[in-house]
Amino acid sequence: MSAQPDPTPASAAPYAPAPGGAAELLARLRAGRPAEQWVPAFERDWAKALEDACPAFSLTPLHEVVRTWQLRVAAAPDADDFMDSGQDDSDVVDLDDVLGGRP
Repeated sequence: MSAQPDPTPASAAPYAPAPGGAAELLARLRAGRPAEQWVPAFERDWAKALEDACPAFSLTPLHEVVRTWQLRVAAAPDADDFMDSGQDDSDVVDLDDVLGGRP
């Protein structure tokens, strides 16, 4: 019998972006088409997450901002294609409802 705890499954590990993930994401946002809207929004979300992270000594709020924005950037081409198609969008679901609200 072992006194060692069972290792935590990989699926239970919290999401952690690559160390340069936020900088890479910001560079990608700056190079994209909606940069004038998305860069200030990302910077605002990042600043708020940084304020939340400091007192708690936790990187989780920062990781969540990167994760959310990575998903937004990944979904943008599909959203643009849908909007350009002229299809009925009266039953659209807000992206924040799907991804969670901003921190």
